[in-house]
Amino acid sequence: MGAERKPFPKNFLWGGATAANQVEGAWDVDGKGPDLSDAMVAGSHTQPRKITLDIDESQYFYPSHRGVDHYHRYKEDIALFAEMGFRVYRLSICWSRIFPKGTEKEPNEAGLKFYDGLFAELKKYNIEPLVTIYHNEMPLNLVTEINGWADRKCIDYYLRFAETLFRRYKGIVKYWIPFNEINDLTTGVGNWNHGGLLNEGTVDFSNQVDDPDKRYAALHHQFVASAKAVLLGKEIDPSFQFGTMICHITVYPLTCSPEDVLLAQQEDQLRNRFSGDVQVKGEYPYYMERYFARNHISFPVEPGDLDVIRRGHVDFYTFSYYMTNCVTVQKDVAQVSGNIMGGAKNPYLKATEWNWQIDPVGLRYTLNHIYDRYHVPIMITENGIGARDTFENGKIHDPYRIEYLKQHIEQMRLAIDDGVDLIGYTPWTAIDVVSVSTGEMGKRYGFVYVDCDDRGEGDLCRYRKDSFYWYQKVIATNGEDLG
Repeated sequence: MGAERKPFPKNFLWGGATAANQVEGAWDVDGKGPDLSDAMVAGSHTQPRKITLDIDESQYFYPSHRGVDHYHRYKEDIALFAEMGFRVYRLSICWSRIFPKGTEKEPNEAGLKFYDGLFAELKKYNIEPLVTIYHNEMPLNLVTEINGWADRKCIDYYLRFAETLFRRYKGIVKYWIPFNEINDLTTGVGNWNHGGLLNEGTVDFSNQVDDPDKRYAALHHQFVASAKAVLLGKEIDPSFQFGTMICHITVYPLTCSPEDVLLAQQEDQLRNRFSGDVQVKGEYPYYMERYFARNHISFPVEPGDLDVIRRGHVDFYTFSYYMTNCVTVQKDVAQVSGNIMGGAKNPYLKATEWNWQIDPVGLRYTLNHIYDRYHVPIMITENGIGARDTFENGKIHDPYRIEYLKQHIEQMRLAIDDGVDLIGYTPWTAIDVVSVSTGEMGKRYGFVYVDCDDRGEGDLCRYRKDSFYWYQKVIATNGEDLG
């Protein structure tokens, strides 16, 4: 007789996720300074998002300037999240709302009061906040003045921001994520959003000029900043819990060719394990030393940096998971897109309109892969499907979203039965948001529909999708009823 299947833990953290730059809007309200997302114009799947350091609303449309106006509607939105039954809400705090230029000595009190109100509303409904400190909201001034995280001075500016949050929200926030998808700086597309790096010649988000020395210097500075934030936070409140957040780029070899298998291992080391090893294990792994040497990449590491990284390791592991890709040494094979990077097409998988492959079983594989390496609690902090929803007579029927999430939650349950310590799930997204990669509203992820189109037109009214009611039932039954 087989062992009884493990259920989701009784205290499992069901919820949803957003990011300030994609929902808040109010880009110049109450003292907020422009951040790097505010300089990105609207684009599409075929038209890259242009980057304009001189923001000109008379010539361009900037989707983040309005977002979905969560800044003025957060009470309504949180009430909807509570109606779904959220136990946790992952959000980010906009750096330039607290320190408009990033260099100020004192924070902007009006910005802090906004988050005071938001956290009070979450507490009213007993929703646990999971706070991302840096989620692509660097003050634009730090981009133009010091080229973002390429400059070590950014560490101190970030720590001033983090300390302000730790002291203000001690006793209110327990779970912190220092950096969103920190490993995105292992790719060239991560320069702008994740590093605040704008190399000469870059004009749009999709075709960035890359300088690996600067990019890995920026990543190293983020590793140091994260570790220092962990140490500082635990000094202020020992009950604080900190997590890494990895954009997990799960890869398979396209064939059983040993060369493809080796390439998949190397890609996993570079894209996923590297940042996880630094933040969870507290050490630079051996394979990266050789990677830097072979690729002639160098950046300054100051005395004491590695000791800080060793001591300031995180407590839990979070990651985003949307799809898997294949890699191969073969040339001229069919390609697919993905979150941050694509790969070779997997003939066994279907894909979305945006050419992201759908692989629920890959999530179980990834959960086991992560837990086997790190043995710390895990949260899935992004997972979802971007799709065009049809709004008719106040109704949004999205069976494709329900099916996607259902299949992935089934694999989460199997991973828990495998023995993985999975403690939370915050799908992307709680409510429709502006897409980072394209700037579109038409690529929707949320359980809540927002009346807003790709040009920012619409009254921003909120409507519950079919998936809203489905997820409400999933949470109420603690993942038992997925029908």
